[in-house]
Amino acid sequence: MTEARYREFNDKFGDVFRSGMGAEAILEILRGLDLKELSEGLEVEVRTTSGQRRKKAVKRIRVVEALRRSGNKPEWMVITHLPVLPPDLRPMVQLDGGRFATSDLNDLYRRVINRNNRLRRLLDLGAPEIIVRNEKRMLQEAVDDLIDNGRRGRAIVGSHNHKLKSLSDLLRGKQGRFRQNLLGKRVDYGGRSVIVVGPSLKLDQCGLPKKMALELFKPFVMHKLVTHGLAHNIKSAKRMVERMRPEVWDILEEVIKGRPVLLNRAPTLHRLGIQAFMPLLIEGSAIQLHPLVCAAFNADFDGDQMAVHVPLSREAVQEAKKVMLSTLNMLSPSSGEPLVAPTYEIVLGCYYLTQVRPDAKGTGHRFRDFDDVMVAYDSGLVELHAEIQVRAPESEEGWMATTPGRIIFNEVVPEEGLRHYDRVMDKKALKDLVVETYNTVGNQVTADTLDKIKDLGFHYATISGITIGITDIQVPEEKKAIIEKADVKVSALEDQYEQGLITDRERYNRTISVWQNVSTQMDAVIQKHLPEFGGIYAMAHSGARGNEAQIKQMAAMRGLMSNPRGDIIELPIKSSFREGLSVLEYFISTHGARKGLADTALRTADSGYLTRRLIDVAQEVIVLEEDCETDRGVLIHAEASEEDIMIAGLADRLIGRVAAAPVAHPETGEVLVDAGQMIEETNAKIVEAAGVSEVAVRSPLTCEAARGICRFCYGLAPATGRLALLGDAVGIIAAQSIGEPGTQLTMRTFHTGGVAGKDITSGLPRVEELFEARSPKGKSRLAEIDGEVIVFDGGVMVGDYEAPTDSPAVTTPPVSSGAVIRVINRVPFTDAHVLPDTHKRTVKAGAYVEAGEPIGTPKARAASSKKDGDAPELADVIARVSGSVRVVKGGIEIDSAEVEVRDHPVDATDQRLVRTGDSVSAGQKMTNGVKDPHDILRIEGMVSTQRYLVEQVQTVYRNQGVSINDKHIETIIRQMLRWVRV
Repeated sequence: MTEARYREFNDKFGDVFRSGMGAEAILEILRGLDLKELSEGLEVEVRTTSGQRRKKAVKRIRVVEALRRSGNKPEWMVITHLPVLPPDLRPMVQLDGGRFATSDLNDLYRRVINRNNRLRRLLDLGAPEIIVRNEKRMLQEAVDDLIDNGRRGRAIVGSHNHKLKSLSDLLRGKQGRFRQNLLGKRVDYGGRSVIVVGPSLKLDQCGLPKKMALELFKPFVMHKLVTHGLAHNIKSAKRMVERMRPEVWDILEEVIKGRPVLLNRAPTLHRLGIQAFMPLLIEGSAIQLHPLVCAAFNADFDGDQMAVHVPLSREAVQEAKKVMLSTLNMLSPSSGEPLVAPTYEIVLGCYYLTQVRPDAKGTGHRFRDFDDVMVAYDSGLVELHAEIQVRAPESEEGWMATTPGRIIFNEVVPEEGLRHYDRVMDKKALKDLVVETYNTVGNQVTADTLDKIKDLGFHYATISGITIGITDIQVPEEKKAIIEKADVKVSALEDQYEQGLITDRERYNRTISVWQNVSTQMDAVIQKHLPEFGGIYAMAHSGARGNEAQIKQMAAMRGLMSNPRGDIIELPIKSSFREGLSVLEYFISTHGARKGLADTALRTADSGYLTRRLIDVAQEVIVLEEDCETDRGVLIHAEASEEDIMIAGLADRLIGRVAAAPVAHPETGEVLVDAGQMIEETNAKIVEAAGVSEVAVRSPLTCEAARGICRFCYGLAPATGRLALLGDAVGIIAAQSIGEPGTQLTMRTFHTGGVAGKDITSGLPRVEELFEARSPKGKSRLAEIDGEVIVFDGGVMVGDYEAPTDSPAVTTPPVSSGAVIRVINRVPFTDAHVLPDTHKRTVKAGAYVEAGEPIGTPKARAASSKKDGDAPELADVIARVSGSVRVVKGGIEIDSAEVEVRDHPVDATDQRLVRTGDSVSAGQKMTNGVKDPHDILRIEGMVSTQRYLVEQVQTVYRNQGVSINDKHIETIIRQMLRWVRV
């Protein structure tokens, strides 16, 4: 209210009008509130109003009832006395020059005190109201800034233009009081250093620099020095340690025996970001890390640092040894796949060792046993890659084909059942071997085997002499002809466009298609020209490094690129890296590179935030019961519900689940898995091979445990391959498993090129959208009911529709309603009418009657009798429903249909997926776009929604080549759907 308006009201309504400003006025209003009366008034409003007003009233009732129940008074919500933070938390320190540095809070408090004192003085002096009012406003602003600086208006700045930190800023965010000081503490006995590779370490060892170890274990060393009599007291022991006397190193060796240390690499995205190792003392200043545990830490040796912590108490040491040792954490908690499988040059060495060369010296020779082969190899009679025959009495032929290299490789594999003499050991084969070994002989033996494979791989990668140089990359001769042919096709498309034969969109799509075909042809040409025993081929085919797409970019052509919006640029990069790019080509390709870097920076923060929100939701899901004994479960389907869904095979999704119902062979009816039985790999493969289309399994989604979750509904823990234990924090594991690969997902919103304004959200934003159950951008219209479709546009039917005779006439929606998809659901039924002998039929068979029409009348009206008065007249038989007539013995049947009609308005820009006359089922997409989970829940129910969410989240991760076990996603979805509004 302006000053002039205030004066006007004061003059007109002086006796009934009062105005106030700021907290005083609000305080007075709150004091006068009668909560009981207000609550009753709001309840009436909720019952009698609708829409926005009702929503507002419901919100107000919540607040009013909360105040009434808690016994708080509304006026207590206004501060009249300002609490002051203790001086320790807002310190002043004297600087060297005699000046003082002070906490920002002191400045903010000082402003409040000054303004408050000035206001008191003005009131005492009886200053004009306009000045007092201004001072009150300034005091309010000072208090606002103290509580949350910059929340309203401009933030108050101190010297050097920095924003003063208010009380809220001290609590807020990662550096705030909660996350920095209350949830996180600083620890003693920790250190950090750069990591380097330690190729000679065992899997459960790490190299710890001596200087670092001495500082970390200082108290233990000092204690041992005193107990061994090498120092008289703690003080002299400390001096000895600080001077690093020779005897100190022996004591240090003794101290660290049997004491693990914890290594951690930030960011700790999942539980394998911290693991325990037994330290080995080394010279130098860098921590040595075993090459095979890098995958779990996501570490590399380009300058990464890691932190070391020392478990102090006996319990902590025992826990580190029993739970946290790297040899006990070989499987990924998210998918159950091995995380310590060989990589890079280990793979290359093993691949080289187990290759077969047709021209190798000694090919075709026969040997009595492996020892003879090794003697021949050492003597130079056979080469590593020669295919030879070795006597094998257990095989049918009596001979086994292998190579000396494969014999050498299999000597490090523990058991006969695990040895494959007929296989090239590429990355996948090595990974499979790790899984087989783990399942057969357990952790420790697998760790030893991996160490042997590591040494073997490094050795043979070294002696193989496999290298890569620029001259190894040959540009194929066919390239020129292929590109010329494509250029001709593209110019023909340009001509057609200029003549008006095709649209710009068609020209663009066909041009892209031409260049994609060229890309495919180049792949084939490159494969043909690559020398099978060359360095590039070995690296790509073994899975050690690189892939066919990268080789194609180096040797043939880079191909099509995207612009920053995500649209494909129709001008491809025709050069390869071997030939060098032109300036224009280089600049086209920088789009993708820059977008990649920008995406990575954004993605890391978003992914971390998603993980924190998921943990917040799922942290209470803990295995608390043995078995909830439910007979419910979810169906695991062999086929995906939609075309563009990517899910794993049936067997992979069944492993580690408990069957909720017996699984029978679809043809023979034989029970393959009983209800309540754990489905292991062998059973899962049998079920898949039998062609079973769906299997009911126990699931976190249907677990009936009152708190937490039960062991059988969760099934096997992927990290151990055994049934989850009581107390396992499966909710946190689920959240970490989904959040950890988040940084690998793309950030892109793909534009669908030309379809007006409908973007497809993919990657990390899509995962967030699904877990937050937001309505997606460009959502599709779903059919609300089963039935037949009629499409109307602007009040006109699009297409032909023959209405059945027993349906009501098709009414047309008004022109103003735009495009409408109508779904008509007909449920036929028969209504039987008994026709007494006294009546005759008035309708023909096959005729159509309306409800209420007579279908039978009395044959003769009874003569009225004078004596008895008026006799009752016989009534007509009336049709109860509309439909066509069928004459049957003793009466008439009317074939009718119960009809339900639903109109679905659609936008003019929506691409329709159905035509008039089509049949649709409830929940089916009728326009292009993405389904909204809320619509699925409303139309199809909870089970369909759960399946949709699991499949959609899996699709995003699988598109990036990340595998996550379904049960983790189900655990989060359990939390999403646990509340019901009554």
